[in-house]
Amino acid sequence: MQIHFSEAELSERRARCCEVLQKQGLHGLLIFRQESMFYLTGYDTFGYVFFQCLYLGADGKMTLLTRAPDLRQAQHTSVIDDVRIWVDGPDAEPAEDLRDVLDGHGCRGKRLGVEYEAYGLTARNGKRLDSALDQFCHLSDASMLVSELRVVKSAAEIEYVRRAAELADDAWDEAIALTRPGADEAHILAGMQGAVFKGGGDYPGNEFIIGSGPGALCCRYFTGRRVLDDQDQLTLEWAGAYRHYHAAMMRTIPIGEVPDRQREMHDVARDALLAVEEALRPGLTIGDAFDAHSRVMDAAGYEAHRMNACGYSLGTTFSPNWMDWPMLYHGNPVETRPGMVIFVHMIIFDSERGLAMTLGRTSLIGETRAEPLSRMPLDFISA
Repeated sequence: MQIHFSEAELSERRARCCEVLQKQGLHGLLIFRQESMFYLTGYDTFGYVFFQCLYLGADGKMTLLTRAPDLRQAQHTSVIDDVRIWVDGPDAEPAEDLRDVLDGHGCRGKRLGVEYEAYGLTARNGKRLDSALDQFCHLSDASMLVSELRVVKSAAEIEYVRRAAELADDAWDEAIALTRPGADEAHILAGMQGAVFKGGGDYPGNEFIIGSGPGALCCRYFTGRRVLDDQDQLTLEWAGAYRHYHAAMMRTIPIGEVPDRQREMHDVARDALLAVEEALRPGLTIGDAFDAHSRVMDAAGYEAHRMNACGYSLGTTFSPNWMDWPMLYHGNPVETRPGMVIFVHMIIFDSERGLAMTLGRTSLIGETRAEPLSRMPLDFISA
């Protein structure tokens, strides 16, 4: 088997999950998030795009219901012993197959938690699930149960996060070396992703974000590469990923003569980033960290050009994105705790002047403060 944590650690995670289930009066949990399956059992696949459910009982018993291609995947990457297969066909009803599995676990008439907030459970399949289990058992939304357990990382997880951060820095080295007038975005992108792969890393939870010219004011991936002009700007957001654990970074590189306004934007972004990292400490909330960002940005006159969130937790995440819970926005009451891994991004997009400036890096929350995991300085860089 190819499992990246000890069976003892995986067992301890499931025991904590079962303890929460018992406290909440739940007989079991219907798990649809691939992150949860990986965290609890090591199971690693992209087969969650179809109907797939891991049942975890409050008594610790498990059954995975999935399609045939994932039978050996589960056997190779997880500690799950009981794998059931639903058969593809025009009349396939995997939710009804799941009901039979649950009946075997004594779930009839019991209360079960469901991970409704899951990319592995479409609205259509969610309706089928509710219909199949109507009159059979009682369902309640337990979407955050495992996510709240995952947010504080173990020592073994932190090792993977640190390696992911090293790979993110390696990708940044490639970007700096390749960015110049006349450079093709495609070559920069290939160099950055290649650095992660060469270091033994993984595909990230979402695409690397790259945009130049007007596209530098976008913070989502879009198709279509271009060649950098003599006077240009390049925005990059990427992550090192190792064993599915992420460490993200974000930077904007001006090309050619740099406007004074853009240099000022960098200074504001740096000051705001450092203020957020100072506020990311135990005893404060995630919302407090965002407020540190907005205070600096707004005082400098950039309220209209900033975002309404400035970061989020990172961990083991699967497509379609690497963002994890919780997010840094005003009023978020989640307490900052040691062992959290937080990506902080400062994004300033001045659409009137057509200028972009971003700055972001990942930190590990320690007992008293945030520890930035990148070896790279926050200095202004241009090409």
